[in-house]
Amino acid sequence: MQRLAPALLGRLARARPWAPVPRRGAAAGASSDEEQFVFLEYEPELSEAAAAAPRRDRDQDRDRGRGQGRQRREWAPVGRPDPSVPPSGVSCSGCGAELQCRDGAAPGFVPAEKYRSLCEGPAGAEGLRAAVCQRCWLLAHQGRALRLELPPEQHRRVLSAALRRPPRHGRGPLLLYLLDLLELPDPVLPQLPGLLGPDVPVAGLLVVGNKVDLLPADAPGHLGRLRQRVAAACARAGLRGAPLVDVRLVSAKTGFGLEGLVSRLQRSWKCAGDVYLLGATNSGKSTLFNSLLLSDYCKSRAPDIIDRATVSPWPGTTLNLLKFPIINPTCDRIFRRQERLKEEATKTEDQLSSEEKKYLNHLKKQGYLVGRVGRTFQQKKSSPVVDFDPDMLSYSIDEDPKHSPGQREERKEFTHNELKDARWCFDTPGIIKENCGEKPAWFSVVASNLLPVHIATLSNADAIYEKHAGQELLKVPMGGEERMKKFPPLVPQDITLKGIGTSEAVADIKLSSAGWVAVTAHAEEELLLRAYTPKGTALVVREPPLLPYISAIRGSRIAGTAAYRTKKPPSLVENLKATGKR
Repeated sequence: MQRLAPALLGRLARARPWAPVPRRGAAAGASSDEEQFVFLEYEPELSEAAAAAPRRDRDQDRDRGRGQGRQRREWAPVGRPDPSVPPSGVSCSGCGAELQCRDGAAPGFVPAEKYRSLCEGPAGAEGLRAAVCQRCWLLAHQGRALRLELPPEQHRRVLSAALRRPPRHGRGPLLLYLLDLLELPDPVLPQLPGLLGPDVPVAGLLVVGNKVDLLPADAPGHLGRLRQRVAAACARAGLRGAPLVDVRLVSAKTGFGLEGLVSRLQRSWKCAGDVYLLGATNSGKSTLFNSLLLSDYCKSRAPDIIDRATVSPWPGTTLNLLKFPIINPTCDRIFRRQERLKEEATKTEDQLSSEEKKYLNHLKKQGYLVGRVGRTFQQKKSSPVVDFDPDMLSYSIDEDPKHSPGQREERKEFTHNELKDARWCFDTPGIIKENCGEKPAWFSVVASNLLPVHIATLSNADAIYEKHAGQELLKVPMGGEERMKKFPPLVPQDITLKGIGTSEAVADIKLSSAGWVAVTAHAEEELLLRAYTPKGTALVVREPPLLPYISAIRGSRIAGTAAYRTKKPPSLVENLKATGKR
């Protein structure tokens, strides 16, 4: 029996090309294709002593995410909670959740020891300002996400409450809807009219197509065509005319199009009201928030006071509202900004400083289209004042120099005048995508252990079969080119199945006399499969399956692949008393 992990989103490729798996100890001169495929062998049974700690350590190391393609894993919080301490009333500067040490599974958790150390001193809970919760710290520094107990509608409730606030400054907010161009048609865009509703006082909607840097130019004018595609998607979603004011294409990561977006906002919206960043999870809202924070769109002192939002590949990173104050684009500021942009447009890469060149080269590695985001309005930093302490210099020959304890740097704050009439740009929690993307399915291959099983993408399946059919790699059929001339072609058969749960297979797909594939899927999840078999042989869908719980028999995951090592079930001998533990 051979067991496959969630793969191909519930699609079966051809019977042969299944699993590219790194070969252990492959010869240095072997070709790349041959090095990727192995025969899955039975994993040897370990003694209880050997299987305890070492196996656990190896599994943890393998799951920590070395390389791409690994499943993201949620971790338990570290540190002790203290239920007796009330919530702080201070928000995490990374995700917006209220900082607390009462519950490790709740948003905003900080271990009790760290929480108390931050609250020490006359400032009390105010000492938590600029601190981040444990979840944000682990996401930023180790790429690990903590398990959170959040209601499914938590993100939507936060967003709905924010949008239904009474209009400030006599005008409703402007919505910047961030759309992932790679996700077109966007799954959340049709939900916008219902999400906003007639009771949301929206003054305008600006749709921003993000991640344009990942789409290379297929022909001249490709950006114009992309913009038309986004506009057409907005029209199909019912966003025609007002309140839709514009469609822009940007890359929040590499800065492409951001200066144009800032100019567009300052020309049309000026400082009339608040701005909310909306979009589906993982669309790049927090990345755009951080980029705008370092641009001419925010007050000049804001980057020194407002901390960056936590950015990670994990969906739902932002849990509450984050904000920075928008600068008032007066005529003088707009003129100075235009002069800066004109001057920078005449520069070449050779005229940049070494630091700018290094950063620009870093951005080029991130995406295809790159833009520089600069700042026209910056506060001049005063030169540091050196305190002269005579006691530090008065020490004898047998004494070490005295060092006074470092003073804690005073945190900068906005003045009352800077905030009394401020308009704010808000980063909001991502909207959870509904009814988009299939859940994973499990395919358990029951066949001879001598039959190799390979996983391949659908785009590579035909090429692998044509290259290796009749050869040693696929085992069946054998005989080389002469055999393949007489071998019947593969014919497809489409199969539709509906899952009944992750612990029980819904059906077997029987491949003639070669064995079968047991299919396990989430309850009510519909799978559209296509299986191939040589013409003239039978392909049967067996319902109910012969071994409905076969997916539970598996060994450890094969690192870097979607497959598991084969685990041999314990032997049962009839008419003899079982000895030892199974």
